[in-house]
Amino acid sequence: MIAPAAQEEALKAALLQRTPQWQAATSRAERLAQEQATDLADATQMADDYRLLAHDLARARRLLPDSRARQYLEAAYARAHATLYRDKWHPAQAALRLFRDDLPAVMHWLRPYILWSTVIFVLTGFSGYWLVNTYSDLIGLFASPDLIATVERGQLWTQGILNVVPSSVLSLQILTNNIVVSLFAYCAGFVFGLGTLYILGLNGLMLGAVFAFTGQHALDGALFRFIVAHGCVEISVMCLSGAAGAAVAEALIRPTNADRLKSFQTAALHSGKLLIACALLLMGSGLIEGYVSPRPDLSLTTRVTIGVTYWVFMLALLNGWLFKRAWNAAKPRTVPTTSSPRIPA
Repeated sequence: MIAPAAQEEALKAALLQRTPQWQAATSRAERLAQEQATDLADATQMADDYRLLAHDLARARRLLPDSRARQYLEAAYARAHATLYRDKWHPAQAALRLFRDDLPAVMHWLRPYILWSTVIFVLTGFSGYWLVNTYSDLIGLFASPDLIATVERGQLWTQGILNVVPSSVLSLQILTNNIVVSLFAYCAGFVFGLGTLYILGLNGLMLGAVFAFTGQHALDGALFRFIVAHGCVEISVMCLSGAAGAAVAEALIRPTNADRLKSFQTAALHSGKLLIACALLLMGSGLIEGYVSPRPDLSLTTRVTIGVTYWVFMLALLNGWLFKRAWNAAKPRTVPTTSSPRIPA
């Protein structure tokens, strides 16, 4: 007759031998949490994994109550339960969750990156202004010969633009260009942040240089009048895209997860949510730049009101002020991780 102690040790050993099955179940749950099952057998196996984990967790709680195996099984069981019983995806609910919960959390996480992106843009803007204001010949580095010739004649290149291009076509062209620039500012961060630094710095230098050049010909007020309605949000979106790219860059340089690839994937997944809102905001900027900015009959007060109002709307949208928030503002500023629980020895 087998002694109770020996029988219990045999049961513990048999339970720990099922570790590869637990690992396979955890991997399958992680995969199916991100994508749909490839076939019926894959989905059925997920249900079998759930029953296996539940059964082994009950045994581990009795045989190994203070072990890493029990901790691993509890985490694996919770992950499998969340994957198997997750709600059906609804576009309206997903959009609400994005703007109510996800974007405020992403904005909170990106605060340092947004600050530094804005500082870089502002400093390079002042640098471009100083360079051209001090050495006017340097404008050739930042502006085309046609633009320079037009300003030297005492005209802005934007004057009479509606006589050449309809507002609808102009808005579409502007929208396409703005989205491409923002995506480039984000994706350039994948090169360890060097590309993002280049895009923000170049655009800041160009804006400051053009303002200095138009100021030398008494056209800086007209330029401000043209860009103020759409520029507040347009420039902010560029800085936001740069901040998102910088966050991905830091995940590559200083990974927070077990490996660099996993850290990159996590940072890109969460920072990429901001680009959805940026694209929507750029649509509004494109419409304003196509239908409002070129109109000579609108006063400066009206343009400033439109620009500031749209910028405040942007802040409200990105920070979840337009919705009843379920996100906790006191949440620590960290990238949400998706790392697996530790495998028991």
